[in-house]
Amino acid sequence: MAISVPYEQNGTITGTEYSLVNDGTTLQSVTDDGAYQLWLDLSALVDGDEFLLQIKEKVEAAGTQRTALSKTFANSQGNDSHWPSPTLILVHGWDMTLTRISATSRVIAWSIRKIA
Repeated sequence: MAISVPYEQNGTITGTEYSLVNDGTTLQSVTDDGAYQLWLDLSALVDGDEFLLQIKEKVEAAGTQRTALSKTFANSQGNDSHWPSPTLILVHGWDMTLTRISATSRVIAWSIRKIA
């Protein structure tokens, strides 16, 4: 199986939901199916920061995109600043987003890795 990195970037994450796939605030519904894993570099976080990650997908092609996995990252991540998501099989219309919940906007780097 080939492994690729179709999405790799960094961006300033603000209080507006930010699509990592799109590298901007326009949310997506990607239909390029595969097994995907998100990696985040959270080394910029400091105490008082809080960010929300959401991975969204449709259950059926004609269905509604909803949150399949969400996780909150708060405060300095110390030596554990790299975070890998579980590998998810995504097919029908997915996106991965970050939103700042509290504190200052931060530049966060990410890569979305694909097995297919």
